[in-house]
Amino acid sequence: MKLLSAALLLALGSTLLSQAQGPKQPALGHRSAPILTVDALQFRDLNRNGKLDPYEDWRLSPEARAKDLLARMTLEEKAGLMMHGTIVEKRGAPAGTPGSYDLALMEKLILQTNVNSFITRLGGDAANLAQQNNALQELAERARLGIPVTVSTDPRNHFQYTQGASAERGSFSQWPESLGLAALHDPATIRRFADIARQEYLAVGITEALSPQADLATEPRWARINGTFGEDAELAKQSVQAYIEGFQNGSTGIHPGSVIAVVKHWVGYGAQLNGLDSHNPYGRYATYPGSNFAYHVIPYEGAFAANAAAIMPTYSVLLGVKVNGKDVEPVGANYSKVLLTDLLRDQYHFQGVVLTDWGVTQDCGKTCLQGTPAGTPPSWADFGTDWGVDYMTKPDRFATAILAGVDQFGGTEEAENVVAAVKAGKVTEARLDISVARILTQKFAQGLFENPYADPDAAEKIVGSPALQQEADTAQRHSLVLLQNKANLLPIRTPGKKVFLVNVDPKAATAAGFQPVDAPEKADFALIRTSAPFQTLHPGYAMGHMQHEGDLDFKADNPDYQALVRAAAAKIPVVLTIYLDRPSILTNVVDKTAAILGNFGVSDAALFAVLTGKDKPQGHLPFELPSSMAEVLDQKSDVPHDTAHPLFPYAYGLTY
Repeated sequence: MKLLSAALLLALGSTLLSQAQGPKQPALGHRSAPILTVDALQFRDLNRNGKLDPYEDWRLSPEARAKDLLARMTLEEKAGLMMHGTIVEKRGAPAGTPGSYDLALMEKLILQTNVNSFITRLGGDAANLAQQNNALQELAERARLGIPVTVSTDPRNHFQYTQGASAERGSFSQWPESLGLAALHDPATIRRFADIARQEYLAVGITEALSPQADLATEPRWARINGTFGEDAELAKQSVQAYIEGFQNGSTGIHPGSVIAVVKHWVGYGAQLNGLDSHNPYGRYATYPGSNFAYHVIPYEGAFAANAAAIMPTYSVLLGVKVNGKDVEPVGANYSKVLLTDLLRDQYHFQGVVLTDWGVTQDCGKTCLQGTPAGTPPSWADFGTDWGVDYMTKPDRFATAILAGVDQFGGTEEAENVVAAVKAGKVTEARLDISVARILTQKFAQGLFENPYADPDAAEKIVGSPALQQEADTAQRHSLVLLQNKANLLPIRTPGKKVFLVNVDPKAATAAGFQPVDAPEKADFALIRTSAPFQTLHPGYAMGHMQHEGDLDFKADNPDYQALVRAAAAKIPVVLTIYLDRPSILTNVVDKTAAILGNFGVSDAALFAVLTGKDKPQGHLPFELPSSMAEVLDQKSDVPHDTAHPLFPYAYGLTY
């Protein structure tokens, strides 16, 4: 027998030593709960009974700990756990001061209503966000069982901010939108983005991401395209899988270091009737004239491959869809047993948490249904999305959703309705136990019961650090899609050229070596920034007034288009960069421009780096750009890249 190598002997010795030393002590974070020492190891005594209970023992599996804790919970505590509320912020803080949470109100929600999952919409600096989240954990540690708070957020690492869909970036690293990540056709970059965002989230105490958006942008007028990975199912599938692997720190499920990824919106949300959005009563329907529902399920196969921890159903009512011969019920997907149990649980064997979208149990009142009168600001006062169940009582809505397959309710703290449903015999407590066990198991797996606290000093160093932003800037540059480059105008390598700017910071132009001038007639070339055209068709609606709806083409009265016409009339080359939160019709633009760059979020500095050849555009369109509104009206809402004669087809993109 050959002698074992010294390296192998050392490895074997280390393994045996590790086994002899026993389990590795995790770092414990605590404020008010006592610390127990058992077998020379430390544990948090969360229920303060002076002994180590199984749910407090980090040596046991998450499943075993969840089972023990579940048996200790009251009906009211279980119902509270099934709520995913909204963190209340203090109002009236002086301008320029850090935002903060209303801890008096939050104490009632956590200690009395027993809610311990919340979305945060607080922006500002990372250290303050970490401190505010720690304050919630201190409250939770005082609760009877000490169950830690899960803090979630909408995406906050991008450019566009729409209340209810994304969060203000604050100091987080700034990347192109999901569409821009998809334009790279590079899952590795998406995985790296999500890994960086994961580190930033955890640094401030955020442990759940209300993303990615796996919906397909098959209806080019739809108002939520910006958060998707485009219209191609295979590209979206790869992108969704990579995104989840980055946020959850691998594809093996939840563990310490994971941020829960909530994949949305199950399923078929992108096929919206006339492109109108189902946050609004007028946009509640998704239609399938191309009988292409199965295509919209494909991106979720990437989510299942990555062991996504949670799924969020769509608000939409799916019209004319059958699943294995069964009609999908005429209700929002949060209430559909066919979609949540038959398809998601039984066919795809999803084992994670089903979290509803926000407000599905709330009444859509008069203002919600009709909007505010002209000239009156829109209001969230009676906002709700009770599509198809508006005739039900609140306890009936909660019971119906739970029986359909829901585990947790977003945007509400009305746990009393779940309690009422159980007491009225509408749903059993045993059924609640299934959902509660799923939620608890993930909290245990993340390590929140050992240390839910963030380090504000570390957060300030990690979040948006120069090194991370450098990677984000590279992604911004590479995601640019070069659509047109007549006579190889780009890159412009000659320094000192005079440039007429529209919606571009003159300081960025000067830093790049150009001379800004105040009129196109004085310039060597023009650089114009604009966004994809849209219409505000529903100004009186809480969501509708913020969403980009309607036509995709530039009208004559569009100010940016007028600037483009003026620059073209000056007989100078025009470079146009257009922010494509939806597809845009550029038929009346291509003849007036020398170069066109589609962007999905790019800083002026990153843009000039590409214009001057310091880097190259590498993006490819994640959706086609139609040639006319007539062809948009003729396409099918559920079918990808199907306009008759697209001006720029799907995956189009030039480079230098």
